[in-house]
Amino acid sequence: MLSKKEKELIANVWERLTPVADDIGADALLRMFTTFPGSKSYFSHLDLRPRSPHLKTRGKRIVLAIAEGAKDIDHLAVALAPLQTLHAYRLRIDPSNFKHFSHCMLVTLACYLGDRFTPVMHAAMDKFLSAFAAVLAEKFR
Repeated sequence: MLSKKEKELIANVWERLTPVADDIGADALLRMFTTFPGSKSYFSHLDLRPRSPHLKTRGKRIVLAIAEGAKDIDHLAVALAPLQTLHAYRLRIDPSNFKHFSHCMLVTLACYLGDRFTPVMHAAMDKFLSAFAAVLAEKFR
């Protein structure tokens, strides 16, 4: 579980990242597609080259959803309910991809934030992204 201080830290970080959501999201997606090539199958109709408009658009959507969830972590399941349904029933995304993406996002955040990505922030962000991935995967059970 996240402490009040961790929740505030997470909300603050994601609020600061929204202006660069397309870059952060595209980088995390590219890392996932490179590290876990099977995850590309859901995006085969898109241009997945680095910095492509498709990659940046999808990345931005994901980061903005994460940032929205960070605003009220206590009600994450409610905030993500529409995304749960979309990913489970319409897109039929393999739920393991949510874990893969959360790991790739942690790496991206570490690269982007550098020394500002402290061990405390890393631990809090890992807990939050794990919860985010778990909530998205709930409909698959």
